[in-house]
Amino acid sequence: MADVTQFIQGGTVHLHRHDLPDGIDFGQMVAIDTETMGLDPRRDRLCLVQLSAGDGNAHLVQIVPTRFGGRGDDCPNLKALLADPAVVKLFHFARFDIAALFKGLGVRTAPVRCTKIAAKLIRTFTDRHGLRDLCRELLGVEISKQQQTSDWGAAELSAEQLAYAAADVLHLHALWARLDALLLREGRRELAQACFDFLPERAMLDLLGWDNPDLFAH
Repeated sequence: MADVTQFIQGGTVHLHRHDLPDGIDFGQMVAIDTETMGLDPRRDRLCLVQLSAGDGNAHLVQIVPTRFGGRGDDCPNLKALLADPAVVKLFHFARFDIAALFKGLGVRTAPVRCTKIAAKLIRTFTDRHGLRDLCRELLGVEISKQQQTSDWGAAELSAEQLAYAAADVLHLHALWARLDALLLREGRRELAQACFDFLPERAMLDLLGWDNPDLFAH
């Protein structure tokens, strides 16, 4: 299966099979999202990893298990990036993605930042912290969630799936810039950073079964 390039509104999508190509530079911060077969990272396999440098380009890595003729977790370039201490990994709901990446690829992702946590720390006047809501309210950008529950394990992903997956990372840098300014304004940047530093451990606790009941619950 050859790599695929698709042009969408707001950017370009590059689909890679099995790993990132050599030589891609995402700079000091890379936006990342994942698509899985479900919402339990202990059960549901990792299917797709989306990445963007915030430059209008999205690179999607399709993870195909060896039993389906793929390479599984043999993704040396992707795994090196996820573990690189010099590159910040930016997520929306990092807790889930970090767990999915560790379960699927066996790599601990750090350092990280999370726009959902940032939003909850400074947008205490609302309970609308989803990516679609934040992009609309802070950036004036509409993103579609129509493909959210589609089959990400399919051998061939549709153009609609690729566009949906790319949208989840193309705007994260701009969103983070807005949220980071609000964290600074409200004096909660240090608190946010402490939360981000703990996220890899929180994801490991989830994978070990301490999500339900929550270890931090009464």
